[in-house]
Amino acid sequence: MAGIVVVFDFDKTIIDLDSDNWVIDELGATDLFNRLLPTMPWNSLMDRMMKELHDQGKTIDEIEQVLKRVPVIPRVVAAIKAAHTLGCDLRIVSDANVFYIETILKHLAIYDCFTEIHTNPGYVDDQGKLRILPHHDFHHGCTFNTCPPNMCKGLVIERIQASLAKEDRKQRIIYLGDGAGDFCPSLKLKEHDFVMPRKDFPVWKLINDNHDLIRAEIHGWSDGEEQEHILLQIIKAITIEENQILSADCCKFQTITVHEALPNALPLP
Repeated sequence: MAGIVVVFDFDKTIIDLDSDNWVIDELGATDLFNRLLPTMPWNSLMDRMMKELHDQGKTIDEIEQVLKRVPVIPRVVAAIKAAHTLGCDLRIVSDANVFYIETILKHLAIYDCFTEIHTNPGYVDDQGKLRILPHHDFHHGCTFNTCPPNMCKGLVIERIQASLAKEDRKQRIIYLGDGAGDFCPSLKLKEHDFVMPRKDFPVWKLINDNHDLIRAEIHGWSDGEEQEHILLQIIKAITIEENQILSADCCKFQTITVHEALPNALPLP
């Protein structure tokens, strides 16, 4: 059976809000964030905000506690565990950062369900301050204005596809996302792939406005229950299809084997 790679965005696809905004708001730095927002790219701003929070005496432990109480989309954890149990290769492609994502996934006990996390690097420096860096160089070369300067998810999907091809793995990708940054990777999917945009979110509008550019099969979802149902139905449909192909191939093989095993007929006198 060909494998299934399920790629999740993180913010508003696994958790039910933007993790950057959640941390800033919960730690009381919203006003400063809003003042600085027009002055620099988002990714650079988040690194600056971590410095400001550190200067205010906020600790890494406080940031972790805020992350552990983040609202999660209902049924998403169950969907992730079910897909993992069914043998899917689960990955995350997100414009959040690795510190936030790993902290939340470990708290939800689903960190081990994922084989890869593609996101902005984050680490705690020797002063106890969280640093957040860009995933890509700010000149990553993508021509779509929906991709932020620090991360083109389309390039990440292309690298995943190239890696699977190099390993000679026939995989079908299911991509779930909500934001404008999830449009570019949707364009990279093939005819046998699936894209699951969150309805009435930016990627949903972009896909509907550019429907002719999308080769993958489109399945929108509104909430966690619908996401879980559609995801598991797609996995089930792929599994049935691949099992039918495998059964047909086995039948052909058995027929050839039986025929080759029969002795030559003896000539009649």
